[in-house]
Amino acid sequence: MSVHPGSCQCGAVAFEAEVDVSRPLVCNCSRCRRLGSRLAFATPDGFRLLRGEGALTEYRFNSGVIRHQFCATCGIEPFAFGRTPDGRDVVAINVNCLDDVDPLALPTQFHDGRSA
Repeated sequence: MSVHPGSCQCGAVAFEAEVDVSRPLVCNCSRCRRLGSRLAFATPDGFRLLRGEGALTEYRFNSGVIRHQFCATCGIEPFAFGRTPDGRDVVAINVNCLDDVDPLALPTQFHDGRSA
């Protein structure tokens, strides 16, 4: 795993995440499908918000477990806070928002969130 810098489109929100981006997850749930997110997962200790705490807006849907964070200025969702199926806290990083990664060059893994 490597530390990757990331941000929203306008730069109001910036972060670093220690995350393995070698095979991001693509989900077909109603939210991810519309957003086109490609996700990699960091531990809370491997995530650092560098700027923009006041610029973040939170959205929850369905069970409300995932706290989707998006920039109130540009509307981009760079990350979300949630829990793994076994109850551990996790930060879902939108690989499309990482500054040093070409997400289209990465093989993806599929998650059927629509059926979950």
